[in-house]
Amino acid sequence: MALVRMTSPHAKGNNHTQTIMLWVLAATLPGVLAMTWFFGFGTLINICFASLVALAVESLILWVRKRPISFYLRDGSALVTAWLLALALPSYAPWWLTLVATAFAIIFGKQLYGGLGQNPFNPAMLGYAVVLVSFPVEMTSWPAWRGIEAVLPNVQATLGLFDGLARIFLPATQAIDGWTLATPLDVVKTNASLTMAELQASKPVFGSLAGHGWEWVSLAYLAGGIALLYKRIYTWHAPVGMLGALAIMSLLFWNGSGSDSNGSPLFHLLSGASMLGAFFVVTDPVSGATSKQGRLIFGAGVGILVYCIRAWGGYPDAVAFAVLLMNLAAPTIDYYSTPRTYGHRKAKRGMGKTD
Repeated sequence: MALVRMTSPHAKGNNHTQTIMLWVLAATLPGVLAMTWFFGFGTLINICFASLVALAVESLILWVRKRPISFYLRDGSALVTAWLLALALPSYAPWWLTLVATAFAIIFGKQLYGGLGQNPFNPAMLGYAVVLVSFPVEMTSWPAWRGIEAVLPNVQATLGLFDGLARIFLPATQAIDGWTLATPLDVVKTNASLTMAELQASKPVFGSLAGHGWEWVSLAYLAGGIALLYKRIYTWHAPVGMLGALAIMSLLFWNGSGSDSNGSPLFHLLSGASMLGAFFVVTDPVSGATSKQGRLIFGAGVGILVYCIRAWGGYPDAVAFAVLLMNLAAPTIDYYSTPRTYGHRKAKRGMGKTD
């Protein structure tokens, strides 16, 4: 009988980087379809343009660094960054806004630190935060929910083309300057003197639980996240930590329908980027914590910060800022939550050795 000698590792699996990235992209499709249905084709335009920019910028930086371009582009990480950014940006964001956000995310959020696996911050959230601070008007100009049958592509706003071409894609009675509407979180932030009941009665953006359209978009991202959990692309710790902490915070400070109420737990869970952040951002294995306990702490920290910034901060949605702040804390979380090595006792912090 012949002996076959094999080198480690002996375990085989399909969790290659490219496979994981493709599953993440596939899991966003329910959310993409929901956003397209409620807010028009601008989401698809954003995705296509952001993807082209991400691939072009990454190729340029790899060429400057003298790295094999095709090898690094095949992992799909640039596309994931582009997709997450495109989904977070307003559906009809100007082309230059998408260009700035995507280029900044790839250059300063990823390649500046050495590429995939080296970045301390989530690239997509870094690009989003930069354009949110720099261009607040454009970043808060979301289209009104009316469904795909009424909201057709605003080509003039998205691609910057002349007005005549835009009207080819619009109903004859549709006015271009009547598209934008504040998000539910922005309405709550700017109308603090009104009760939630008064806001829901007077503002057309509110639905039965959160905002019109936003409820279904959030549920679609939840479905995609559950699919990723089922495929074991990541563990449940970070998403549950974030959503659980956000729900607890909003429940503790919920004052029913009073004027000082910041919304119910369901309102916060189904508004803004809560579900997108929980299942597609805080689960980033590079910029987050590594151990299971650390991921739970990391997610909980994001959830607490999201509510604090929404309720008492200056920005209506806070997922990007909360994630970036917790990215800074990830090394410390890892230091105190890394499990002991098998066969060793728990290390004494500061002693530099194990017993």
